[in-house]
This record gives sequence, structure tokens and C-alpha cells, in this order.
Amino acid sequence: MQAVIASLRQLTLWSMMLRVVLAMLMGGLIGYERERTSHPAGFRTYMLVAIGASLTVMMSQYYDLMLRLQWADVAALVGSRTDMARFGAQVVNGIGFLGAGTILVTSRQEVQGLTTAAGLWASACLGLAIGAGFYECMLVAFLLILFSLSLLPKLEAAVNEHSRFCNVYLELDSIENLGGIVNRLKADQVRLFDMEIEKASPSGHIKHINAVFNLLLPKSSTHTELLAQLSTLDGVLMVDEI
Repeated sequence: MQAVIASLRQLTLWSMMLRVVLAMLMGGLIGYERERTSHPAGFRTYMLVAIGASLTVMMSQYYDLMLRLQWADVAALVGSRTDMARFGAQVVNGIGFLGAGTILVTSRQEVQGLTTAAGLWASACLGLAIGAGFYECMLVAFLLILFSLSLLPKLEAAVNEHSRFCNVYLELDSIENLGGIVNRLKADQVRLFDMEIEKASPSGHIKHINAVFNLLLPKSSTHTELLAQLSTLDGVLMVDEI
């Protein structure tokens, strides 16, 4: 087994084809998990990132091999001292522009796309490992990335449901109803840490009032119960957790 892995680490036609195909398959599988949950970056994006990263590492290995063999005389003549590790480092830095494009702040002051951006960065690193022939680490990392994206959200949702901290977005028909909501929270022993209200338009009138509450719930209350109670209050047009 070790002899087979050692041969696959050699820079041959078959080993390079295997690395590209592995990067395509594993990047595509990670992207498929994001695609089926309607996230901005999906199947093709992750696949292309992984393939490009693996190609970059193989290119650096190829340049290093050529500088030590066929191009050795020319490299010695011009004094070439290129650090081939820089190719992979530039992939990790360059993937930031893709990740930044997936991070959005909604009108509800909710940040979306952080997990997608982190997944793209991890997919690029996975492609680098595949391109370098680091198969053992690549397999473990692939399984952990899939576990983080597919199974951990369920655990995270369960933990957040019973967390005492909760951020709530509300749409109200008028500012007069805000006092009643605050009094109801106090009556239910819900502590209000902070409150943000959308400013009025230049004309001094807006159709709805948008507010974000930072709350601390009592131990016996859950997020679902709180949202259900708030939705029944007068003047509340919409309520959602962020």
C-alpha cells in the first residue's frame, strides 16, 4: 500500500490526472451539500476552486523539477532562486475575493455567507493538499469538512434553540406599539440588552418600523416560544430570529 501511495506522489501523467479528478470529485461533493441548501456558492464553484488549487500546487512542483533538471543550466546562469511554495500561498490569499463576494449583510442586520466563504477557503486548501499528493491528510480533511457542513448545523440549531441569548428582528406598523412589546418582555422576565430602530426617512414618515432586539431569556423559555408570543402582540407585522 505504501509503495502505491509513494508512486502516486511522483509527478507522472497518471498521478497528475488522479489528483485533478480527486480535486474535482471532492470539491464537487462539498459544493453539492451547499447547493442543495440554496447557498450562494455551490457545486460548480467548489469544484472549480479545488481543481484550480490542485493545479497550482502541481505547477509549482513541475517548475521546481524543471529548474533542477532540464532548466538547471539556465537557472544557474540567471541566478534563479524562485520559492515554489509561494504558488500555494497565493491561492490561499487569492481565494479571499471569492469569499468576500458570498458574505452579505441583510436589511435585518443579519450576516449571511460566512460558512460558505469558510467552505470555499477550506476547499482551496483541500485542493492544495490533493495537488501536493498529501492523500492521507486530504482524506481526513475531506471527511471533516463534509461533517462540518452537513451534520453540525443540526447540532448548532439545537444548541441555539436552548441558548439564553437571542437576537430578534421585528417589523411594527407604528412606533406607538414599541412600548407594549417592551413591557411584555419585562413581564415575561426577558432582559433587553440593546435595541436598534430604523431611522425615519427625510420626510419624517415611514410605512413600517424595523427593530432589532438583543435579549436574554429566562432559563425556562426557548427561542420558539418567545417568537410565538411576540407574533401575537398588537402591531407586530413580522418577527424572526437573526
